[in-house]
Amino acid sequence: MTFAHARRRTFTRALLATGALAAAMLCSTAHADALASIQKAGVVQVAIPQDFPPFGSLGTDLTLQGYDIDMARLVAQELGVKVELVAVTSTNRVPFLTTGKAHLVISSLGKNAERAKVIDFTQAYAPFPKSVYGPKEMAIKAPADLAGKTIGVTRGSTEDLALTKVAPASATIKRYEDNNATAQSYLTGQVQLVTLGNIVANAVNERTKLRQMDAKFAVEDTPCYIGVAKGEAALLQKLDAIIAKAKADGRLNAMSQRWMKMPLPASL
Repeated sequence: MTFAHARRRTFTRALLATGALAAAMLCSTAHADALASIQKAGVVQVAIPQDFPPFGSLGTDLTLQGYDIDMARLVAQELGVKVELVAVTSTNRVPFLTTGKAHLVISSLGKNAERAKVIDFTQAYAPFPKSVYGPKEMAIKAPADLAGKTIGVTRGSTEDLALTKVAPASATIKRYEDNNATAQSYLTGQVQLVTLGNIVANAVNERTKLRQMDAKFAVEDTPCYIGVAKGEAALLQKLDAIIAKAKADGRLNAMSQRWMKMPLPASL
């Protein structure tokens, strides 16, 4: 190999390395500037549910409404931009975020280890408790009060597992195949109490005035978080500040009261 040839190879390698570094820096900068991009465009695209009340559904006037819809609009207001609502399902909401079809996911999104591998999460903004329900006049405040009681629950559900862990040995747990059957067991007097997600219980109370369900205590709480693409530290920090502000000034509590029929939990 001649000296000139060696110099050319060295120069080429250096040029390629510099180019690769520049490209990596460019990609990193572009990826990490979602907040700046949103503010520059004046629009934030938010993935939301449209068939999962009370988080998101079509109202009688065919406009979207719900907890997550209100939250998306609150975020846009605090960012000083317009909101573009992007309807998603439970299965495609994370892919919409990771493929750039939405800047954020506000769609009753729970946090787990698998999702945390591909996206980041803000602090929680909405409660999603599963509670023991029963007649208003029945004094049930803690698991110990279930002693000697008969409680209905949906077989194999997360609330089934949670109830089983805390119920006293003298309690009788009756398991049903789906939420409708569990709710029906209470309405028809087959059980004294039921354990259901608050969304299901609220929906049943709205459909019928027969033996209204009064929330006693939560056996499980799987709160909802805003999903953000990996590496968007500035956007994540901004969203956490927005959530903290909305908690402090009472806006999140008002949203919880309106849509979840319960105050925002102090632990949220």
